[in-house]
Amino acid sequence: MLLINAISLLHLLILFCLIFFEYAPFIHRLLYGMVFLYLWPPCAASVVRMLFPIREKRLTVYSKEYFVWWTLFNLQVLFIRMPFFEEFLRFIPGLYSTWLRLWGAKIGRLVYWAPGTTVLDRSFLDIGDHVILGAGVRINPHVQILNEAGENELLLASITIGGNSVIGGYSLLTSGTVVAPGENLRAFTLSAPFSHWQKGRRLKKSMDESA
Repeated sequence: MLLINAISLLHLLILFCLIFFEYAPFIHRLLYGMVFLYLWPPCAASVVRMLFPIREKRLTVYSKEYFVWWTLFNLQVLFIRMPFFEEFLRFIPGLYSTWLRLWGAKIGRLVYWAPGTTVLDRSFLDIGDHVILGAGVRINPHVQILNEAGENELLLASITIGGNSVIGGYSLLTSGTVVAPGENLRAFTLSAPFSHWQKGRRLKKSMDESA
């Protein structure tokens, strides 16, 4: 696990070397660095998911599937710890959504990402067309839980946001959340695992029923 934890540090060190070691004109080095920064992690994640398919389910901590998830998560860590890299992509309309698709996310047309939006587990995200995500929204498809035996498990489940929805600022959407098309969630909404939002109301399924 310690080796996996070093992925983000390795990512940053290679980026530094590509940009600041004098092996080519600076503009070329900057271009190589940006290509590596944004394309290597989603491409690596795609290879990992192809070789070791991971489904949404309860993952036993330290199981094989847990380590696959942990690897995918650490490929994203640099962007989580240094969110300005993602904010830069959001300056160009449509570019951030396209980049998320490289990670395996399903993103519709004309999705607006307000400043400060945080997305984890990008391959477990399904967003329809014309969705607005307010400032500081956090999309978190995994949560840690205790099972009936008192053991730690990771609950991993896709988050689905229907078309023409609005997610109010600083809301937190967790594992298995489903937002029906056309919903308008108020700011600071806390969506518990497997909550289903429809017609302004929150319905909640059990984990076993939904997983």
